[in-house]
Amino acid sequence: MAGTQTRGPRWPSEGPADIPADVPEDRSGRDRAWATYNAEEIRPYAITGGRTRPQHSMRLVTLLEGAGTTHAQGMAPEAARAVEACRLQPCSVAEIAALIGHPVQVTKIILSDLIDCGALVMALPGPARPDHLQLLEALRSGLETRLSDVA
Repeated sequence: MAGTQTRGPRWPSEGPADIPADVPEDRSGRDRAWATYNAEEIRPYAITGGRTRPQHSMRLVTLLEGAGTTHAQGMAPEAARAVEACRLQPCSVAEIAALIGHPVQVTKIILSDLIDCGALVMALPGPARPDHLQLLEALRSGLETRLSDVA
């Protein structure tokens, strides 16, 4: 096998039959060489830098909120959308993944990077309000009334 060159995502085929004629070629010839690969398959890998795990542990329901006045300039479009979504109110990881249109694992890595740079923080649950107890008592009372009518 000496002397054979393998082709794949790292070394795309550069044969004329593999490249559509309408794809423009830049000075280095890279655009035409990569034209046969689906950008949707390559882009998440490029966004995460090849990482498969975030630095911060998050669940689908983990809430994130904007941390101050971070500007979205210079960020990747996905990161900027995530920061904008969390600016007004806390958003869950699942909501952000749906908003930016990437798989949850890719989204977690993007969010982890945003936490590291100080653009987002994980929202902590607020203190329990006393009206919750009143609500639960009213619910219990209503259920007792309803169940006593059934029995």
